[in-house]
Amino acid sequence: MGAIHLQLAAHKGLRADILLELKRAQPLTAKDLAHKLGVSPNGIRHHLKELEAESLIAYGREQRGLGAPTFAYRLSAEGEALFPRAYEETLTHVLDRVAEKGGRQAAVELLEDHYRELTRKLQRELEGATVAERVDVVARLMNQQGYMAEWQETAGMFRLSEHNCAIRAVAERFPEVCAAEQRFLQDVLGTAVERRTHITSGCNACEYAVSVGAEPRRESA
Repeated sequence: MGAIHLQLAAHKGLRADILLELKRAQPLTAKDLAHKLGVSPNGIRHHLKELEAESLIAYGREQRGLGAPTFAYRLSAEGEALFPRAYEETLTHVLDRVAEKGGRQAAVELLEDHYRELTRKLQRELEGATVAERVDVVARLMNQQGYMAEWQETAGMFRLSEHNCAIRAVAERFPEVCAAEQRFLQDVLGTAVERRTHITSGCNACEYAVSVGAEPRRESA
């Protein structure tokens, strides 16, 4: 799974599995979690009560089909905080200071320079690699940085998903970083990349559709 926050590592076994599944796709019912983890719903409910008592998860009623509403669980703010946040508080402070001294565009340029440097490095390392090999390397790199990334090939394309935003506070303050990330993916993968879902828009993941053999679309100047 890559880099997992030390606080999350303190929750071992089924408790950690529940937190990870909720991070990947929420809200989920006890039945959903039982199916995903291969245990009984009653066993899941026991751990859900413990996690709720620790304020790591919250629940609400959700209507599914024609039956009575069922309880569905999601991570609380405290639960979300268990997952990696790549020094986002320090980074946000630094960017705010840069913006104060040199203007907002100076902070944006700093973020874009980071992705440009990373792009040059990976392009050298991945010269001659297939798109699949490139996607795999990028996903591994993002996992090391705490993004809970995974990928799969489907219907003649690749789907790259980031289940955690390691710099969410930065992305909310400077949304330009999300556009820079998409350009980084296009340049490193050497093909068209489309963002389908966005964590800062309330989705469970940032999901990218990676085309096979299509030319990257460039933004007009």
